[in-house]
Amino acid sequence: MIAKIEEKRLSVSRKTKAEHKSRFGQYFTPQSIAKFMVGLFPSTSKACKLLDAGAGIGSLSTAFLERWAEGDGFDFAELELDTYELDSVLIPYLNDSLESYRQDKHFQYRIHETDFILETVRHLTDGLFSNTVPSYTHVILNPPYKKIASSSLHRKAMDLLGVRTVNLYTAFLVLSLELCLDNANLVAIIPRSFCSGNYYRPFREYLLKNTAIKQIHLFESRTSAFKNDQVLQENIILHLEKNGQQGDVTISRSTDERFEDIEASSYSFDKIIFEKDAEKYFHIPRIESDNLNFYHQNFRCTLDEIGIQVSTGPVVDFRLREHLRPIRDYDCVPLLYPCHFKGAGVTWPLPGSKKPNAIHLAPQVEKWLYPSGNYCVVRRLSSKEEKKRIVASFVSRDSFPEDKFIGFENHLNVFHFNKCGLPELLARGLSVFLNSSIVDEFFRGFNGHTQVNATDLRQLKYPDRETLIKLGEWSVDHPGCSPEELDRKVVDL
Repeated sequence: MIAKIEEKRLSVSRKTKAEHKSRFGQYFTPQSIAKFMVGLFPSTSKACKLLDAGAGIGSLSTAFLERWAEGDGFDFAELELDTYELDSVLIPYLNDSLESYRQDKHFQYRIHETDFILETVRHLTDGLFSNTVPSYTHVILNPPYKKIASSSLHRKAMDLLGVRTVNLYTAFLVLSLELCLDNANLVAIIPRSFCSGNYYRPFREYLLKNTAIKQIHLFESRTSAFKNDQVLQENIILHLEKNGQQGDVTISRSTDERFEDIEASSYSFDKIIFEKDAEKYFHIPRIESDNLNFYHQNFRCTLDEIGIQVSTGPVVDFRLREHLRPIRDYDCVPLLYPCHFKGAGVTWPLPGSKKPNAIHLAPQVEKWLYPSGNYCVVRRLSSKEEKKRIVASFVSRDSFPEDKFIGFENHLNVFHFNKCGLPELLARGLSVFLNSSIVDEFFRGFNGHTQVNATDLRQLKYPDRETLIKLGEWSVDHPGCSPEELDRKVVDL
C-alpha cells in the first residue's frame, strides 16, 4: 500500500498546477518522510483517536495505519481517524487511500471537506458545541504553508482564541493541540521559520506553555524534503507532547529524506531555549561541536553592553524613487546596496549596476541618511546555499572623504551608535568577529531561513569592547586573511 501511495503522490503532484498548490499552500509528503514521522510516536496499547488536518491524498494517515497493521508498537484495540481536506480535487484520492483499511472493523474514519481553522475555532469558542469538540490522542500533520493576511477570516478566527499567528501552519498546530488530550503526541513537518523572529514569538510562547518538546529532526539540505514541489524552505520534523513533562530534547539529523545517514544527540532543554531569552528563540544545534561550546563559554556581552546598536538600513528605495541616481552628481551622496558589498569590504560605485549608486540630498531625504563614518554592515539576505549565513563588511570613513552623509538601503543591517559611525577599530573588529565560522554556526542554530534581521543580530552574544578593538587592530595588519586565520585569531583573543 505504501508504494501505491507514493506513486499516487508523484502523479498528483505532477498534474497539479503550481498556482493551485500555492492557493492551498499544499505540498505532498514523500512516503519516506511519512514513515519516519510515524516512527516517532511512542508505542502504546490504548485506544487511538488520530487527527490528520490538511490530509492531502492521505500519505501520513496511511503510514500511521500501516504501522498499526504491522503491529509495530501500535496495539490499539480500535482506531478512529478524522481527516480534514479543503481541496475537493484530492478527496477521491484520500478516500481511496483510507478505504482499503476499512475492512478492519476496529477502524473508522471521517473525511471533513471543510476549513479546519474556521471549523475548529467555531467549536472551541461556541458554547453550543462544547460537547462535540473531539479529543485526540495522536496528531500527524503536514499543514499548509501560507501567510495569513491581517484582514483574513483566518486571522480574525485565531484572534478569537487569543493566539496571534502569521502563517497557516502555525494556526494548524495551535488548533490541533487545542483539540488534544493531555499527553497526546503530535508529530508535524513544518518550516523552521518559527524558531526566530518577532512575528512568531506568540506561537513559540504557546508551544512552550502547552507542550513538551520531545524531538526535532533537521534536514541538512534545504531543498530535499519537498524537492518534487520545488520547495526551498528549510523544514524540520517536530515531535511534541501536550502538557507533557519537559526533559532533554533529541536532535536528529539527516542529509535528506532518505534518512540513510541519520544521527541523533540528546540536549538539555536549556541548550534549546535559553533561560534569559525574552524572545524564546529555538536554538537547534546541528552538531555537538567545539565551536558551539567555545561560543557559549566566551561570548557573553550584548550590543547594549558594548555600546553599539544595529538597525535595518533606513532607505526604502521605492518610497524615494524620484531621488535615486545611477551615478553621484554634485548634489548627491553615496547610496549603498547589498550589491556594493563583496566580501569584507565595499565596492562603490558600480558602473552599469541595475541599482542606483547615489541619492539626491534633498531636505526630505536627509532624515533617512547616516553621517559619513565607520560602520559594520551585514546583508539581510543570503543565497540559499551560501557557505555562511552572516556576511559582514567594513565601511570606512576614508572611502567617502568628501561626503557628509551615506545612504544604507533597506536590505542591509547597519551597526552604529546613535545613528552615527563607530570608532574605526571597533567597526573593523566587529566585522571580523561576525565573519567567523564560530558565529555562523551558532547563528544557524536558531535562524532557519535566508534572512538575517536586526532582531536576530541582537540575539547574538559578543566579545567585550576591548577584545573587538584588538580584533580590529589585528585586521589592519592582516588584510585578505583566510577564513581559517580569522577563526584562529578569534579563538586566540
